[in-house]
Amino acid sequence: MAYVVYILYSHKDHGLYVGCTSNISERLKRHQDGQVPATTNRRPLDLIHAEQLESETEAFSRERFLKSLWGARTKKKILLDWLKNIPK
Repeated sequence: MAYVVYILYSHKDHGLYVGCTSNISERLKRHQDGQVPATTNRRPLDLIHAEQLESETEAFSRERFLKSLWGARTKKKILLDWLKNIPK
């Protein structure tokens, strides 16, 4: 089973949320519907990045990295690339 590590951008607070799931479409629906406590008050959200990994271990390791201080540079680059590509 493949796992997806994803990053959401909050238009409300301009922050990022990093998560991991085996069913990205269902998880995104739960975020948008306000069913995830960590993002309920941060909507609307946009999916700005998703990485598919083969194992749960790899996915959770990648999620931990992106949530770490060392992963901040990676997240910032992902956000800047996404912001550059938004239609004006």
